[in-house]
Amino acid sequence: MRKLILEIQTSVDGFIADTNGSTEWMVWNWGAEWTWDEELRNYHTQLTKQVDCILLSRQMAEEGFNVHWQKVTETPSDPRYEFAKHATEIRKVVFTKTLDKSFPIPGGWTKTDIAEGDFVDVIKRLKKQSRPQSGGNDIMVYGGATFVSSLIKAKLIDEFHLLVNPVAIGNGLPIFNLIARQALTLIRSKSFSCGVVLLHYELKKG
Repeated sequence: MRKLILEIQTSVDGFIADTNGSTEWMVWNWGAEWTWDEELRNYHTQLTKQVDCILLSRQMAEEGFNVHWQKVTETPSDPRYEFAKHATEIRKVVFTKTLDKSFPIPGGWTKTDIAEGDFVDVIKRLKKQSRPQSGGNDIMVYGGATFVSSLIKAKLIDEFHLLVNPVAIGNGLPIFNLIARQALTLIRSKSFSCGVVLLHYELKKG
């Protein structure tokens, strides 16, 4: 069974953006200047290379996930190049009830599909697909609070890689809007010189 991995940045008080959706408080908010230290950069890149499929929210697709990383691949000297190259080469699946492929998302629909049917059923089918013979074989999800929260509620995420920034923002968008408690197992914790702390958990099954 393939695993669904969440990598997401948070504040110390558990928000992924402020109430206006801003992430300017992050050590690195996905901009052109990669302000993470080299060790964290490598962790992020190698984690992503474990996967052969990325799940995207409609918002991420519309805001330009594809075109952003396609642009980075045009500059091999960019420190983000290795991550960007892998992210553009593997399959993406967009979860949306309003878009179809006639809608011109930035960067186009190359290697990008639209999930058809209930998101729980779609993700369970993806997890059951045969693992490839080489390369990454798990699934990564990137998305906003609403999309990620729905996956967490449905207990679809197997691994949580929470990148905690050294800031508390007081109020914002959380991802753990749970109806019932979920138990997690701590696999690893690590602090990086840029100030970010990694908390790597697995969901306890059963």
